Formats: sequence, C-alpha cells, structure tokens
Amino acid sequence: MRRRTIPGFGLSLGTTILYLGIVVLLPVAALLLKAAEVGPAQFAAIIGSPRTLNAIRLTVLTALGATLFNAAYGLALAWVLARYDFPGKRLLDALVDVPFALPTAVAGLALTALFAKNGWFGRPLADMGIAVAYTPLGIMLAMAFTSVPFVVRTVQPVIEDLGTDIEEAAGTLGASEWRILRSIIFPAIFPAFLTGCSLAFSRSLGEFGAIIFIAGNQPNYTEIIALLAFIRLEEFDYPAAAAIAATMMMIAFAMLLITNAIQSWHLRYADRGD
Repeated sequence: MRRRTIPGFGLSLGTTILYLGIVVLLPVAALLLKAAEVGPAQFAAIIGSPRTLNAIRLTVLTALGATLFNAAYGLALAWVLARYDFPGKRLLDALVDVPFALPTAVAGLALTALFAKNGWFGRPLADMGIAVAYTPLGIMLAMAFTSVPFVVRTVQPVIEDLGTDIEEAAGTLGASEWRILRSIIFPAIFPAFLTGCSLAFSRSLGEFGAIIFIAGNQPNYTEIIALLAFIRLEEFDYPAAAAIAATMMMIAFAMLLITNAIQSWHLRYADRGD
C-alpha cells in the first residue's frame, strides 16, 4: 500500500466537513432561519421598501462598476507583472497586496482624505467639477481599491505559466497581435479571469469598512446595503437585518451560480474545439 503524506480520506473529509459546517453552514443556516421568522409578507415589505431597494441598487451597480474597472486594470497589471522586467517590479508586486493587509477602515479614511474636496486628488477633481468623496463614485473607488488584488493574483500565475511559445509560433504563421490575444491568450486565461472578477464582485458587495467613511451614508443616495443592515441591528430590528443580509447572500449566491455556469460552458466549448 502506498504511503500517503496527508491523513487518510476519512479523516480528511471529516475534518473538512466539520470545519465547513461550523464556519460556513452554521452561520448561514442561522441567518436563513432568522430571516424566515418574518414571514413572506413582511419579508417582501422590508426588501420592497424604497430605502432598501435604493441601497441594493446602489450596492450592486457600484460593485459592478468597480468590477469592470478591475477587470481591465487588474488584467493589464497582471500582464505587466508576469511578462516584463523593470526597475521597481518587486515593489509594485508587493503593493498589489496592500489592500489585503491594510485594515479596511484605514483604507476608507485614507481615500476620504485624498479625495475630499480639500484633498490632494479631490481638489483638482473638484476644480473640474468631479466630486468623489460622499458620492457613488467614491463608493466605487473604495470597492475597486479593496478588490483589485483578487483579479491580479488569480490571473498573474496563469499568465506566467502560459509561456510565449504558442504566441511566437502563431506570429510566425502570420497571426496578428489581436488574433493571438483573442484566440490564444484570452481563452487560456479566461477561467482564472472570470474567477478573479467574480471574487472581486463578491468582495465589493460585502465591503463595509472602506466605504462608510468615503460614502457619506446618505439614505437613498450613498447608503450601501451592508450599512443599512448594520443600522437595523443598531435599532434592534433583527428580523429586518436578517432579511436584508439574506437578500444580499442570495444575490452573491446567484452570481456564483452564473459564474460556474459560464465556466462549465467555456470548458465544454474548449473541449469541442480540441
């Protein structure tokens, strides 16, 4: 019998399921049970209120905007880090992980100080008529800052492993750079790219600390759904807080289902292409 480095299947599976149940499934079940206490009519009234709908709309749209920005910027940054050598590359590579290490509240305070009307960046933008702090644009900025590492760190190792042999061969056969990017590079990195964007979107949906300082938290304008759930908790309205949190969880779960469906379709398409 071959000796295994890690424990046997039974012990590994049991430990994994126990950890998953305590850390993930138990809190989710408690949340859903608490949300179910309000009943369908009250649940619909809570979620259908104008303030809640505006908060959900703002959160989803700003998270989508931040994800689209990170999809382009994160892919470009991952490409530069994976394919080029230049002075300061290690420093830039380390700076990518700053949003992971920096407390989100500190990030929110720093962004507010920089982009307020009297800040380093906010003052010239204000002169051009662009307000960032205490607007939805500031929320989008905070979301993009905290979630960009997900795209970079997911795509970067795939680009590094991809190599340049196939690209060079395609170039010698007369393929243009755009054709190489569209037909060779992007299909190879697409699963990782989609995963990174999904993680960035999910992180943006749940972001709290970096947003509340720069958002201004004005109801029906810059109030995100996480803050509204927190306000309901402070008001001891636990059923409403649970209903709002359960709604956001369902949105995130739907996003994961869509992502998995797209990845499955891409794999089937790639297999047929092979």
